[in-house]
Amino acid sequence: MKKQALQIRNARLIDPKSGFDGLGDLFIAEGRIAAIGPPPTGLTAARQIDAAGLIACPGLVDLSSRLGGIEPELNAAVAGGVTSLACPPDTKPPLDEPGLVERLVRRSATLGLARVYPIGALTQQLAGEKLAEMNGLARAGCIGFSQARQAIVDTQLLLRAMQYAATFGYAVRLRPQDQFLAREGTAHDGEVAARLGLAGIPVAAETVAIATALQLASQTGVRLHLSRLSSAAGVALVRAAKASGMQLSCDVAIHHLHLSEMDIGYFDSNARLDPPLRSASDRDALRTAVREGLAAICSDHTPVDADGKQLPFAEALPGATGVELLLPLTLQWAAQEKLPLALALARITCDPAGILGIEAGSLAVGSPADICLFDPEECWRVTPETLRSQGKNTPFLGYQMSGRVRMTLIDGRIVFAA
Repeated sequence: MKKQALQIRNARLIDPKSGFDGLGDLFIAEGRIAAIGPPPTGLTAARQIDAAGLIACPGLVDLSSRLGGIEPELNAAVAGGVTSLACPPDTKPPLDEPGLVERLVRRSATLGLARVYPIGALTQQLAGEKLAEMNGLARAGCIGFSQARQAIVDTQLLLRAMQYAATFGYAVRLRPQDQFLAREGTAHDGEVAARLGLAGIPVAAETVAIATALQLASQTGVRLHLSRLSSAAGVALVRAAKASGMQLSCDVAIHHLHLSEMDIGYFDSNARLDPPLRSASDRDALRTAVREGLAAICSDHTPVDADGKQLPFAEALPGATGVELLLPLTLQWAAQEKLPLALALARITCDPAGILGIEAGSLAVGSPADICLFDPEECWRVTPETLRSQGKNTPFLGYQMSGRVRMTLIDGRIVFAA
């Protein structure tokens, strides 16, 4: 009996994991990639998609995407070509109980949009006082544990958390920032903050936290991921740790590859981010780290309502919407750096998939048919109307982008079509 397949015709196929980049057809059957090129015997195309002029790549994998409202944010994700995303634990309430995790997993599965991988709270209520019940959270669906933006001040507790996680093979994700050095700060401790009279967050706030995390991780052997590096000094510490053989991964938010402290302008609250936008030399070091494969890219999608941003810079809520801009901003970075598309796409597909330990980020036969079809040349302007996310907060409002998603498939189902 012949299998019925979906055929994507005439696309430029880019598989970052294998490095393949060439024109061809893709066949999908039973939710998985069945063939690249000629169809195997017994497979017939019941439906065809003509993708001439489009690039077909694995669906994007986002290491950090907050879901203020699950349905609109997952719709925004698939409109941005994102098929898998990790949700940080700083939801309301925090993901510190198995029931909350199960509800999130069930709700996202019911919607049938992007795949959601919850990151559980490392401590109860993210308060940094008592460890959360990691085993129960892992059984409920958590693929790692984090404090999100909240620090664990008690380093003995952090050591115990890493020991426990290492015992059971759980990954620990830390956002490295010393809360005392960063206290009351709102911008990078540099010339712009001084000129605008803003309280600064020194680079030392990041490096001190990284050094502590690396020492404890080295002692415990835990699988450590450092989220959203922002400084050249931080990159140097990670590079040295990895060179010594340490089991370590990290990511950089897409905004930090393009912007610096100068983009705060005159108190633009859309540029109020956490971590803060740092110097141009820091930005350049981050670009080098990502180019070399030292770090993956995440959107750090943080939708904030208008009330949270229409405030003086120091009082505005930090964060920017990013899940719909992850692809075009990565393409822009690649063009500026003159990088092969396969290498750039790896940083938002197979690399983060490897960090999360999920089956994603590949066009290999047998892989899940999670696919992004995009037009690399289509231009569009970032406006509140073009963003599907509930959060319209981005420092890129009004910017012209090149590269637009035309279709997103999950398990071979079309979940978005422009």
